[in-house]
Formats: sequence, structure tokens, C-alpha cells
Amino acid sequence: MSKKCLEIGFARFTSCSGCQLMLLNCERQLPALMESVQIHDFPLASSAGQGQQRLDVILVEGSISSPREVSQLLELRRRSQFLIAIGACALTGGVNALLEIDRQAAVDQIYGEAGRRLRTFPPQPINHFVSVDWQIPGCPPESHDLIEALASICQGGWPGWQKMPVCMECRIKENRCLLLESQLPCLGPITQAGCRARCPSLSVLCEGCRGPVAEANRDELFRLLLHIQLSEREAWRRLRRFGGDQD
Repeated sequence: MSKKCLEIGFARFTSCSGCQLMLLNCERQLPALMESVQIHDFPLASSAGQGQQRLDVILVEGSISSPREVSQLLELRRRSQFLIAIGACALTGGVNALLEIDRQAAVDQIYGEAGRRLRTFPPQPINHFVSVDWQIPGCPPESHDLIEALASICQGGWPGWQKMPVCMECRIKENRCLLLESQLPCLGPITQAGCRARCPSLSVLCEGCRGPVAEANRDELFRLLLHIQLSEREAWRRLRRFGGDQD
């Protein structure tokens, strides 16, 4: 039997495990992938950890929201040659960072008195704590992005990066424009492509989960959102989702 190309692990922090599930859903590609990689520490696939050995690639899902998670993330960084952030929570804080009410009030409401003993802080992306070698966006990420990343690393490189907005994918698929034609607050113009316009193709608004495209024209989209009768507050709330306020 040929030697495995990559020793990899999958770690989860504050998240829903959806990113791990997307990789497990790649049923047709997994047999071929398993010929090239050896998987360790994959919580959703196995409860059996496989030690503290050094790994070629660590895939990290979830935002960081406690000192314990910071320590675990630092240890993963030390153990890995490459660390890849997977999904919106790891890249920008994701859904976990969208809380608008006072954080302590939310903790009290959910956990009651026990919440006062929790050592936590507002969810943050993993690149606030460690260097990240590659990012795979989405909520959840696209399965083809996960497979392409692992296959490319195994071949000694990185996958290509999609630099156009979701709007271009909509045009390629000849979708009706939800923003201009339906007057709905779609974030496709400022969101990086790669999802093949999955949501707009089903007449569902783009929420921007893949993060902002390079040189996103937020000011123009803000004007368009006001034109379709959103308030300034609601328009900025939408623009700031999933890291849309980060330069």
C-alpha cells in the first residue's frame, strides 16, 4: 500500500459542526481522498483521538470564544505545518458574532446563574490569535472547496481563488437579479463568489456568508439598499454581516 500523502486533523471550536458535515457529505470523492490522506482527530467522524502527533494540515472550524479555546488553538498551530480556517465562524466570527444585545444579558438568558461562572468573550475569528495559511469561506463551505484544497495541498500547491462577486455567477446562470429587479436586499454585489450563486438561484437572498469580495463597493450597495426602502441602520447591519465591515 502506498504511503499517505497528508496527515490531517479536523478541529471544532464554537460552531455547529456544519463544516465537518460538508466534508463527510462528499461520499463520491471520499474513497479517492482516503487513498492520499490519513485523518486524525475528526470529532464528527470518530470519538477516538489519535494523540498529539505533528500533522501536515489542521482544518479548523468555529470561532474562538474562551481562554480554553485559545490554548487549544495555539497547540494546534504548533502541531501543524498548515492551518486552514474553514467556514464563516472561523473566518469572521460568523453567526456567533451577530449578537446585537448585551453579551452578558444573552448569557444570563441562556445559562441563568451558571452563566456567571463561564469564562468567555465575544466570538472572534481564528486569525486574531494565530497565523492562517488558507481560508475556505461559506456557511457552510462548498464541498468542492474542501476537496480542492486538500487535493491541491497533496500535489504541492494551493487551489485557485475566486475573485469575482456572487453577482457574476448569477449573470452566468442567467438568474433574475434579486436586488435590481426584485428590489430585495441581496448582498451578492459585495460577496465573493465560489458558491455558484446557490441561494440566489433558488430566489433566496445572498446573506454574504462567503465574506466580502476584494474591492467591494459597499458605498454603492448602501445607496441601493436605501433606494429599496431599507433604513440606514438596517442597511449597515446587512453590509456588516460576515465580516463585511472589515477592510
